[in-house]
Amino acid sequence: MSQAIRSEFRTQVDALLDSMIESIYKTVPTVRYLANSEKVDVELFKRHTIETILRIRLARIADSKAVYLFTKNDPVAAHKWSKYMEEEMLHDKLFLKDLTNMGVEEAAVYGTDPLLATKLLQGYLYYTLEHEGARGLITKSYFVEYTTRKTQRIWNENIKRSLGDKSVRGAEAHLNYDVDEDHSTDVWNVLMTMVNSTEEEARVIYHLNVYAGLFSAYFNELASKTKSDLLATASGVAATVVLSAQDAKQKESAVKA
Repeated sequence: MSQAIRSEFRTQVDALLDSMIESIYKTVPTVRYLANSEKVDVELFKRHTIETILRIRLARIADSKAVYLFTKNDPVAAHKWSKYMEEEMLHDKLFLKDLTNMGVEEAAVYGTDPLLATKLLQGYLYYTLEHEGARGLITKSYFVEYTTRKTQRIWNENIKRSLGDKSVRGAEAHLNYDVDEDHSTDVWNVLMTMVNSTEEEARVIYHLNVYAGLFSAYFNELASKTKSDLLATASGVAATVVLSAQDAKQKESAVKA
């Protein structure tokens, strides 16, 4: 297991992420639903798993750009991120097994258009890669590793009770692998190669807040596509993003008509 670099700053960041998770549970009903609902809607869960797969596939492209940037001035970081990429790259297949167990064909998964929140996330990653380097992208990976470790076991257990253990076998295998390999520390240590001042620490905090908003928007958009009654209690910027997406879709349909 790796030893964390700059553990005091990591403690600060982890405390912030814990507060973000608490806030998201309060303001994003879909997150509470996946963790606590006695009967999880199968179509919502299928769509969530599809989007997880699509995001893993898109991450391959963005991560490769980060490696390219590292190779210019930090080959050690490039090597470490390449190793992390290798370990994560094919994990979409774990989630695909869960979907095939629920009757979803592979072609349907990979033929699905990503949600707007996913496209916004990718756009933000590409923007930061172009204008700031890899720090924003690595911060996203730490956000995902940490929050997944904090939330997914509870979600998986609840979904298993509702939809059966075959629905989350791949998700559980993915989580167990990340925990066993201590991916969160590996990601943190690569991130810290790009954080050498209070200004750069502030950039990490800024990115984390952006990702909290984008992931909240994703879960609200997910509900809008599959179980819209959940949005009755949604609040904040994330809900606004979803309403904007719905409005844009309605206008698109009107133009086609």
